[in-house]
Amino acid sequence: MIVAAGKGERAGGDVPKQYRLIGGKTVLAHAVDAMRRHPAIDQIQVVIGPGQETAYREAIGDRDILPPVIGGATRRESVQRGLEAIGSARHVLVHDAARPFLPAAVIDRLLDALAHDPGVVPVLPVADTLAQAGNGLGAVVPRDGLVRVQTPQAFSFDAILAAHRAWPADKEATDDAQIARAAGLSVAMVAGDAALDKITFAGDVMIAEAQLAARMIVRTGLGFDVHAFADDEELWLGGIQIPHARGLAGHSDADVALHAITDALLGAIGDGDIGSHFPPSDPKWRGADSARFVDHARALIAQAGGIIDHVDLTIICEAPKIGPHRDAIRARVATLLKLPERRISIKATTTERLGFTGRGEGIAAQAIATVRVPEDQ
Repeated sequence: MIVAAGKGERAGGDVPKQYRLIGGKTVLAHAVDAMRRHPAIDQIQVVIGPGQETAYREAIGDRDILPPVIGGATRRESVQRGLEAIGSARHVLVHDAARPFLPAAVIDRLLDALAHDPGVVPVLPVADTLAQAGNGLGAVVPRDGLVRVQTPQAFSFDAILAAHRAWPADKEATDDAQIARAAGLSVAMVAGDAALDKITFAGDVMIAEAQLAARMIVRTGLGFDVHAFADDEELWLGGIQIPHARGLAGHSDADVALHAITDALLGAIGDGDIGSHFPPSDPKWRGADSARFVDHARALIAQAGGIIDHVDLTIICEAPKIGPHRDAIRARVATLLKLPERRISIKATTTERLGFTGRGEGIAAQAIATVRVPEDQ
């Protein structure tokens, strides 16, 4: 269960912190995907705040998880509502959405420990000097025996649900381990991870961005497509309709430039090609706007936590002349990819009247996409 019902006001920005973007993907989506990747996790339940339904749908997209639960006025109420909605399970991991980077090894340690204890939490030692605060710096507080408690916190499901039901309604708790201990449950500790540090303030978002950047690798994808000229067809190139005596033949709108870009993007994340996602045998793609294909590939990269750095497109034809339309194509491609125009390159060339394109029989296009993705993708 991922608790994402807070307002996150201390982190700044115009949206709650769980919906802030880090590396092109929301904080919440990072947490959800980390859970989804672990083979021992069977279902994911997210608890959201009232009025966050639209932000949640945009953040999660078509990920196959349980419908969200609306949380309460406090974190404790939100957790209990989530537990009640789940109803029945063997174990549950309760995780803060504000901790987007969840190492699989931490989940492994938690689940292993649950074989012996009804509750387990990940912890880290306290490295900083602790002191009392008041009118100036006060006495130093000994660090011996102190730990930083993180999430996810793992429990026997029935035990933690009963503990929440028994907790006084007029009393608050700092975390679920406190509620478990009050019910007499033993709570074990396993090693946490610095990657699990919570995003609370605006500076934490910058730290999270840097952490993600350190885990990113660069991939490139190559796309190539070709379509023949046909009478009585419109000519679409790069999402722009171009006046010409003939258009291109194809199952969709035959936009050879956008098809090449789509294949380049899919290639960068190793996710097949345009034909595997939009089979030409499927009649629903007949005459389809190729912008839909580009948007689909862009969304797949975003869902994987990837960042599109640059797209370079070369259009190969004798006619029409691409130069007068270059800026419009560049602007359209940038819009489709949600990138600044400076990260889009549009070029054109001929084959000196050699071959298919040289004889004026059609148009070819080649695209290269440079993408950064998390190293575990």
